[in-house]
Amino acid sequence: MTWTEPAASRVLRPPADYRMAPSVRSLTFSPYDPCARIAAGTFWWAARSPDGPATLALRPEGGELVADGYGPGADWVVERADAVAGLRDDVTGFADLAAAHPLVARLAAQHRGLRMPTTGQVFPRLLRAVFEQKVTGKEAYRAYAATVRHFAEPAPGPLQPLLLPPDPARVAAAPYWVFHPFGVEQRRADTLRRAAAEADRLERCVDAADATRRLTAMAGIGPWTAAEVVRIAYGDPDAVSVGDFHIPNTVAWALAGEARGDDARMLALLEPFRGHRGRVCLLLAAGGIGAPKFGPRMPIRSFARY
Repeated sequence: MTWTEPAASRVLRPPADYRMAPSVRSLTFSPYDPCARIAAGTFWWAARSPDGPATLALRPEGGELVADGYGPGADWVVERADAVAGLRDDVTGFADLAAAHPLVARLAAQHRGLRMPTTGQVFPRLLRAVFEQKVTGKEAYRAYAATVRHFAEPAPGPLQPLLLPPDPARVAAAPYWVFHPFGVEQRRADTLRRAAAEADRLERCVDAADATRRLTAMAGIGPWTAAEVVRIAYGDPDAVSVGDFHIPNTVAWALAGEARGDDARMLALLEPFRGHRGRVCLLLAAGGIGAPKFGPRMPIRSFARY
């Protein structure tokens, strides 16, 4: 079966101010992400569901959001379509917290249609996060895209080429040197392979706190990687990426007018927004807020020739 026609559909009714594209953009690594992308106004998301391969298509239509599912896992992705779209994101109480700082209050009003998605899937986001560790965005995307294409499995549905996230079992079984031509050194390759071997257990975590504990207990995975994962897998609005190269400076500049800040300063400035600290960071990014830049950019390297 080619699965080019929807096997399940559902109509969602988002709030009037909801904005789909900004809300789901965090689920794509770039406009050319092989597993998730926005094409002609429709968001396409490939997933490995418990029922088999699936693709979810989210299409705005009038004031509604049409969710179509393709493949053996169509019912699974359609049932979770509102979470993937960010419509389960609970912003209760955030407006009162945001009012404590004029910039945050302005961004919250300006981007009130922005919602945080919840995929319910740990390993696909962990794959990307491991590749993002301590390298430039271009290096990370190159490694991610090359890995997805190395383990290429077409996703169901009419949008081609759209690929499924790599099967964790195949990733775990691959020797570390498979990833070397993709610009991934042995440390990150081994971290990814260990995580892939534990993927089934990770997917059974009951919540973001449980996932964070299990993730950070693994060699090569720290608070930054765990926060990047639970923010997407569980829609955790409080997840802060401690250890990030840019975010502490951004927060210090935006909230205190300080050009540079460390993790301790960032957390102190975000403390009044506890419960939604990650949401504040998301709003700063959506607003294009950035600290002044000094010095040269981080160089793009290639480990493939080492």
